[in-house]
Amino acid sequence: MSVWVMISTAGSAKEGNRMAKELVAGNLAACVTVFPGITSHFFWEGKLSREKEAMILIKTTKGNAGKVIKKIKQIHKYQLPEILFFQAAGGEKRYLDWVKRTVGEK
Repeated sequence: MSVWVMISTAGSAKEGNRMAKELVAGNLAACVTVFPGITSHFFWEGKLSREKEAMILIKTTKGNAGKVIKKIKQIHKYQLPEILFFQAAGGEKRYLDWVKRTVGEK
């Protein structure tokens, strides 16, 4: 299984930390990093919007992608949460192996 990194946002650091805890405790992610204090600019319902948010960086595997998406949709307060996945093209082998072991994939 390949290691994937997922990016999402939350409405606050508190919400981001709650999401991180649920993803790690549920073995859906090996590690979740929460970056508080970001500002996002976007169009929503035809209007230009700007919101203070927290960015969430989730380290998981391809095999868990569907489960992570489902969990984010269940616990996220946004109607349309940002959910983007990127395959890790490489990395330190022991770290990549740790991610796979932590989420229960060999």
